[in-house]
Amino acid sequence: MRLSDHDYEQIDGRLAAHDAFLRDRYPGERAGRQPVHTVYVPADRLDGFRDWGTIAIAAMDEHDFPWPDPAVRAKLDREPIEDLRVDFEDGYGVRDDDQEDAAVRKAATILTAGPRPPFLGVRIKSLEAATRRRSLRTLDLFLESYQNLFTITLPKVSGSDQVAAMVTLCEKLERAYGLSTGALTFEIQVELPSAVLAADGTATVARLITAAAGRCTGLHYGTYDYSAAAGVAAAYQSMEHPVADYAKAVMQAAAAQTGVRLSDGSTNILPVGNRDQVHAAWTLHHRLVRRSLERGFYQGWDLHPAQLPSRYAATYAFFRDGRDAAVDRLRRYLDRQDSGVADEPATARALAGYLLRGLDCGALTDAGFPRPHLTELAT
Repeated sequence: MRLSDHDYEQIDGRLAAHDAFLRDRYPGERAGRQPVHTVYVPADRLDGFRDWGTIAIAAMDEHDFPWPDPAVRAKLDREPIEDLRVDFEDGYGVRDDDQEDAAVRKAATILTAGPRPPFLGVRIKSLEAATRRRSLRTLDLFLESYQNLFTITLPKVSGSDQVAAMVTLCEKLERAYGLSTGALTFEIQVELPSAVLAADGTATVARLITAAAGRCTGLHYGTYDYSAAAGVAAAYQSMEHPVADYAKAVMQAAAAQTGVRLSDGSTNILPVGNRDQVHAAWTLHHRLVRRSLERGFYQGWDLHPAQLPSRYAATYAFFRDGRDAAVDRLRRYLDRQDSGVADEPATARALAGYLLRGLDCGALTDAGFPRPHLTELAT
């Protein structure tokens, strides 16, 4: 043994700043439930969001849903929307100030009356010059009108300066409305190539997370804005286009172990029309949802009530298909049994997290372990 206590202390001192950086920048997976989707509803059409489950079930019955499952029907009856976003951006459009002010107040009244989904937020307009003041006004007025906490979705982010400005805005609004420090959080929508790759060749999205100073809770991929900005023809814009896979791979690497969650985008092929058209749209959506889940994107966007059945059918199948293998591998890891698979502690955390996700969305009712035990293993 040639190293002294002084040598140990010297190395500790040399790496102290990096240790602190790792604790701050990479705190690990965010605790608690993540919704399986976000439903975007234009602010002026918010009245009907509580009917989405009824509409979804009616579509299943009318068009002979190809993956019948009592648990999916029960989910649509009990909790059809997990995460609702009141949209004041693209889905709402540009209105005069009086109209948007009225829409903000009406939306707040509708939400206050309840019942509400377990997760809730508002998508404001971007912080680009043309929409910046309207964006700030909408957020300010919504905070004045709605007294519960919510997530803010920040669209069309192109650089870290916009994120840093959003942090400053959240701080000012917290002081103005008497909220605790850090109460306001936001998601960043990755809808522009400049949000993934900067002009100097660096990964912009990593800088966005850093600039958010712990307030960013999610990165949401915007399928169509991103694809269009990258020059993909409209007929070929898709969640599975190579430009989408590249952007999402960079997002995934940047967000890993930061506590920032990922959401895939949407498909605009909606289950409407005749039976063949509806089934084709369901089949596409089911496949894309499963594809996202297999790639580690546990959340996506839904744009129409009839997309909910295929969302939950694909999600439930994903967790049920892997449940037994995950339970067996986790038990063998805990018992240190020979299994032919050499799992690491990080994989054990991932297995526990997978089972917890299945419980949270309703796909699983028995995950093989008590929830507190899985929660402990996942962290």
